[in-house]
Amino acid sequence: MSLQAPPRLLQLAGQSLLRDEAVAIPAVKELPRELFPQLFMEAFTKRQRKVLTAMVQAWPFICLPLGSLMLTPELETLRAVLDGLDVLLAQKVRPSGWKLQVLDLREVDENFWSVWSGAPVSSSLAMSQRQTGEDCPCTGRQGCLKVVVDFCFGFPDIVLQEFLMHVCEWAQQRKELVHLCCKQLVLSVRYVNEVRKFLEMMDLNCIQDIEVHTYREMDSLEQFLPYLIQMKNVRKIMFRHFPGCIYCSPRIGAEIMWELISTFRKLDKLQKLHLDMVNFFKNHLQQLVRFLKNPLVSFTITGCWISESQMDRLFLSPSIHQLKELDLTGTILSDFNPEPFQILLEEVAATLEVLILEDCWITDSQLNVILPALSRCHQIISFNFCGNQISKSVLENLLRHTVRLERLNSVIFPVPLECYGDNFDHIYWERFVQLRAWLMEILRETQALRKPEVILLCTLPCLTCGSRASYDLEPSPCSCGKLGREP
Repeated sequence: MSLQAPPRLLQLAGQSLLRDEAVAIPAVKELPRELFPQLFMEAFTKRQRKVLTAMVQAWPFICLPLGSLMLTPELETLRAVLDGLDVLLAQKVRPSGWKLQVLDLREVDENFWSVWSGAPVSSSLAMSQRQTGEDCPCTGRQGCLKVVVDFCFGFPDIVLQEFLMHVCEWAQQRKELVHLCCKQLVLSVRYVNEVRKFLEMMDLNCIQDIEVHTYREMDSLEQFLPYLIQMKNVRKIMFRHFPGCIYCSPRIGAEIMWELISTFRKLDKLQKLHLDMVNFFKNHLQQLVRFLKNPLVSFTITGCWISESQMDRLFLSPSIHQLKELDLTGTILSDFNPEPFQILLEEVAATLEVLILEDCWITDSQLNVILPALSRCHQIISFNFCGNQISKSVLENLLRHTVRLERLNSVIFPVPLECYGDNFDHIYWERFVQLRAWLMEILRETQALRKPEVILLCTLPCLTCGSRASYDLEPSPCSCGKLGREP
């Protein structure tokens, strides 16, 4: 028989007050500050919208992080909150008790509500130190209410589109008093015409993080560029291949590509560039990064087929010689000259913290070339090398080099070739058990050094289910169980 913790006094007080809305609505003005979050959560859960409207008008904190309570957009609740804001905004003289400066509709931080619900949080100061958009271009506008929201445009979610349109229209009608601040934008260029009205209502200077889903109709990309060039504060751009399209993006016209590259050179604050399965960039990567105003700190190329000459020129580009994160997942390097990559590792040795070389098909001879440079990357925290077909002897060499990296906290190695069957369809269990014991012995030999907290061995993807088996102290099989279990 389990015993439930008795309700806290705050919960009891809120439950008692909300039993009668006629009493609760006028009472919110006199509530102590400590009762507001718990009472707001109670009213939100019970959908007592009149109480929510009244509470917004008396909200005693700088920020109302409503998005953290809304698992899915809920238009009627939003309208109740906006009704309360309208009462405040209609007053020419700001009430003495008016504290609210930011309505945050993002699902990014539950610490504020956790403080009052009794759940553990990393810091009890989270509610007072929450970011409120100080780096927003409208910071200097006195008395301006900020409404912060992430936008996801061009995907078949009717509820979300209705929610976003309502927010935009409400803010647009009150643009002298309300600043609509979007820091993260997700957009499918396939639907750029349908979302043009959203983009024209937004302050594009606020956007810092943008994710662009491409499609076969690449002409739509050209229509998006006039908006991209206005995003002067963007720090991260991700281009992703649209998941509903089974074809690779075709080569796009030279004029469009040059216009895209010219746009990138005008983004002064761009620091992170991620390219996921967008092959139309593959012949222009070196030109793209060469024209960037500032060096990148994060660079990702995943699932792209790139020629050796293009990749060599890319590795030698100064724009990626101060990286903190490099992810080349699924970029096949088995036939490449490893020396340009070795030079890149030497250049980033003082800054690199995350290196992901998953499924790059790097060979024994290539790894032996780059290992000395890798061993000098003393800032590296996370290293993923699974999916590369290397031998047991080279794996030992890799292990001995990486355990000497003082900050390395997580490392994923590939299961060596000697442990597989002829077609990579199963693991020879006895061989692997011996390998694991051998690896543990190497770690014991280096016990004076700081070892990573996480050391995993991962197989190649299973030919049946596509997932991997992973091994720590105990095996974790792939989804279908063919890899990772003793025969």
